[in-house]
Amino acid sequence: MSAWLPTAPCTPRGCVRTTAGLTAVPLAVLRLTAVLLLVLTGVVLSPLGARIPAGAVRRWSRAVVRAAGVRIRVTGAPAPGDGGLLLVANHISWLDVPLLAGIRPARMLAKAEIRAWPVAGALAARGGVLFIDRDRLRALPGTVARIAGTLRAGQAVAVFPEGSTWCGRARGPFRRAVFQAALDAGVPVQPVRIRYRDATGAPSTAPAYVGDDSLVASLWRVASTRGLIAEAELLPLIPPGTHPDRATLASAAGA
Repeated sequence: MSAWLPTAPCTPRGCVRTTAGLTAVPLAVLRLTAVLLLVLTGVVLSPLGARIPAGAVRRWSRAVVRAAGVRIRVTGAPAPGDGGLLLVANHISWLDVPLLAGIRPARMLAKAEIRAWPVAGALAARGGVLFIDRDRLRALPGTVARIAGTLRAGQAVAVFPEGSTWCGRARGPFRRAVFQAALDAGVPVQPVRIRYRDATGAPSTAPAYVGDDSLVASLWRVASTRGLIAEAELLPLIPPGTHPDRATLASAAGA
């Protein structure tokens, strides 16, 4: 098992519950169709890369979340739009990615296996995703160097430092390595706390994508659950130079 990408103990049977009422099947199918059409549109436009305005990326990303039947609730202040930034968040669902991109477009760090995913893999590669080979620990220093270079170039990078998805009722510690890139590049870190709630406002694990859960099963569970809310709480920036090493920086962000 890689020290960079550990496995969470969460499993679909043990942790995931549909806590809200179910929608009618035709509505769930309509939602999934809308999500697929938006993703395909993203694939078609992705060769334009950086020429796509950041505002358009934010609107498209939010549209993906809303098309799945999930409302978005954002609190806190985003970092200024210029300069390098390391955006770090807890990881629960595939929804986390468009949710974060809908707040602040950034280059994502993702496992190399995503390259092989149909449609989504092509979209990720063309969209500038930074891939990491989780099975090759010796490749980690090179990945950290690439992230630091991207940050020095004034771009934002979004990372889920837990290294695995958790159900939302529990979470894992933030792994330290990626924070070295922020230290090397001298850029701020902005933590984001992600939560999902049902129609009653209670915490929901329905969006969780954990363990041996399949992407199709997770997509259907989200689309067929009524009243889901995605919450993103933007926490205060951690300025560069306030923590002497990656361990204390990771601990501060994770707290």
